[in-house]
Amino acid sequence: MKRVGFIDYYLDEWHANNYPEMFRKYAGSCEVVCAYGKIDSPLPGGINTREWGEKYGIAIADSIEEVIERSDCLVVLSPDNPEMHEELSRLPLASGKRTYIDKTFAETYDSAVRLFDMAKEGNTPCYSASALYFAQEYAESYQKDVEYVDSCGPNDFAGYSIHQLEPITAMLKAEPVRVMSVGTADFPVVIVEYAGGKKAKIAMFRNGEAFSMNVGCRNGEAFCIKAESYYWEPFIRALAHFFETGEIPVPHENTLRVIAAREAAVKALDRPFDWVRVKGGKQDEL
Repeated sequence: MKRVGFIDYYLDEWHANNYPEMFRKYAGSCEVVCAYGKIDSPLPGGINTREWGEKYGIAIADSIEEVIERSDCLVVLSPDNPEMHEELSRLPLASGKRTYIDKTFAETYDSAVRLFDMAKEGNTPCYSASALYFAQEYAESYQKDVEYVDSCGPNDFAGYSIHQLEPITAMLKAEPVRVMSVGTADFPVVIVEYAGGKKAKIAMFRNGEAFSMNVGCRNGEAFCIKAESYYWEPFIRALAHFFETGEIPVPHENTLRVIAAREAAVKALDRPFDWVRVKGGKQDEL
């Protein structure tokens, strides 16, 4: 049994509240044994760290060092505050223990590079992923020569664009080069141009329904995908397999491309119809 430790900015949030039961249901080889929260929940109606531990039957640690000592594998959460990931991940990534860092991995490309550099220096296997990356509806598309994706999903851009960008970038298998905003403040839409002329359109509807994509391939094949399966199950199974074997299911290269595209997209929202260059991309491709 792998003992899993949680490290979070505050623990009373959806991922921390639901992952323990998901591990019990879909990954019997892993169990969350302890957790640390830097602060108590600041959200209206949120409970404090000790109350969270009592509610979910998980021991509360007084420090990140204690979580590392008591655990075989680590999960750095803070899904709604990616700006905290460098601080919360510094000790885990120096520990040598397999570490998963929740979405969104980093707010900037430079921060993402620093995180992976920490892991390399600490000889710590790690990865980050959107759960949508593992949706069974997308799996076949990762094997195709995709040229264009027209994608749509729910909720706010800052928190949820990762769920479109990550599978799209895996489908296109190319570096993002530039981004343009073509939507509105209430309904953001961006065009992402990738190396080799590949493109994607990403639209966000705050009260929208399921994630969906129209996908076009270079051989002329076109099809529609709607992510309706329970993608949390394969996400948790992949995470458990990583904890058991150390095999990383999402390449670091894809994560860096995603974070770079997201950073440029966030900037583009304030500069409608103006191309914003993506950091780390092949700038001579256009």
